Amino acid sequence: MQRLILALLLWIAFGPAAAASLAVVDAQIAAHPGETGAYVLDTGEEALLARAWLTDHAERSIEVQYFIWSTDNIGILAAEALLRAADRGVKVRVIVDDMLIDVPDKTLLALARHPNIEIRIYNPMHHVGTPFYKRALNVLTDFRGVNQRMHDKTFIVDGKVAITGGRNMADEYFNYDHAYNFRDRDALLLGGAVNTMQASFAAFWDSPLAVPVASRYDGWGLMKKNVHVDDAEVQQVFKDLHDYARSPENLAPEVREAINTTPESFDRLARELAWGRVEFIHDIPGKNDNRWRLNGGGQTSAALAQLVETARESIVIESPYLVLSDKALALFKAAVARGVRVRILTNSLASTDNFPAFSGYRNQRRKLLNMGLEIHEYKPDPANRTILMSRVNPPDTPPVFALHAKSMVVDGRIAYIGTYNLDPRSENLNTEVGVVVHHPVLARQVQALIEADMQPENSWNAADEPDQYVPLTKRGQMRLWQLLPLKPVL
Repeated sequence: MQRLILALLLWIAFGPAAAASLAVVDAQIAAHPGETGAYVLDTGEEALLARAWLTDHAERSIEVQYFIWSTDNIGILAAEALLRAADRGVKVRVIVDDMLIDVPDKTLLALARHPNIEIRIYNPMHHVGTPFYKRALNVLTDFRGVNQRMHDKTFIVDGKVAITGGRNMADEYFNYDHAYNFRDRDALLLGGAVNTMQASFAAFWDSPLAVPVASRYDGWGLMKKNVHVDDAEVQQVFKDLHDYARSPENLAPEVREAINTTPESFDRLARELAWGRVEFIHDIPGKNDNRWRLNGGGQTSAALAQLVETARESIVIESPYLVLSDKALALFKAAVARGVRVRILTNSLASTDNFPAFSGYRNQRRKLLNMGLEIHEYKPDPANRTILMSRVNPPDTPPVFALHAKSMVVDGRIAYIGTYNLDPRSENLNTEVGVVVHHPVLARQVQALIEADMQPENSWNAADEPDQYVPLTKRGQMRLWQLLPLKPVL
């Protein structure tokens, strides 16, 4: 059913494959002046199909921001899809944060040599073109700088259709990893909010912090790598990418068929799209004006804090990390005091992928529970992973699952879907984005998804001390992490 609904949505956007055109999108936008249509991409499969379809049907431009881009199956296929779009004349612009990009130097340089592809690296102080001794020097001389990252995830096609949310470009975010996957969430948008998203992308693109790839490998002095690619190497990189994507071992025929399948009717989808007021909230490049201190807040922090302050009945949150600053503690304490029921789902020690972040939560957990927050911790083997893994050829041994979705619903009327974690890093250091959807039907849909994740078959009650389900050695390691003064960078 989810695949059918998604296909119907994409039919509205593009029409039959033989005559794919964004003119249909123009008609939809014109029918809802000043509004934005929103649709929740809740499973990895539909999120992948949406990106694949949009890339294959882009006509003029694709603009992409990601925090992580890996050279695993999904990362390579995504790069090849962008290359094919560029080959047919689509202008492709990509911004990737420097911290966790995992792409060979020559591949980056080759892709950037394509006449229709431009790639910029955000705040390159760690990896791209940076020798190991320069990395060490950066940490010593600019600690805030190396910790200020672009956590944005945006995907914009022709300035009309866009996706944002928690997913990075790697197998585990689309539930294709055979060992460890994330339970995540995105939103697909048509209309007004896409313009704001595109303006935010432009601000990052024009920022001095976003550096063209080629400039990172000029080889001058000792502070940059000396890497070059000739024309033959460029063509070999392109050939290797295309060969990889054509191999049935790397992109199953069933998946390609799902991407290409076009339904004959879109009546059902017309009822599924939530049209109304949607705000795209975002930070400025660099997050804030601080250059030496680790605090300072940001525009996303302020917008989400305002949502919490407006709550009168309930707040339901999914956040993989839960480390509250003093400001956040005061915010939620005030909410509870005025009678708001606050429920939060976060990772358990058994599921978390981030020991430092969990150590910060573990130091606060009892205080948060005593404050009146209802906290649930996601299991590594939730019952609903069979739904989340609904795809062809699932692995024989079910993989571990962890929470990565970042969502909030206020009073069952307003929903946030984005990149923001409930921790000091998202509050003060990393740039974040997301959509605030003022639509009760969509808000109730997101709340129902979060509440399902909170059910006993999927999560533990934090008051029941779920740490008991992990080995003593792991608990011992966590106690050591808890001793470190890491809270400002968690």
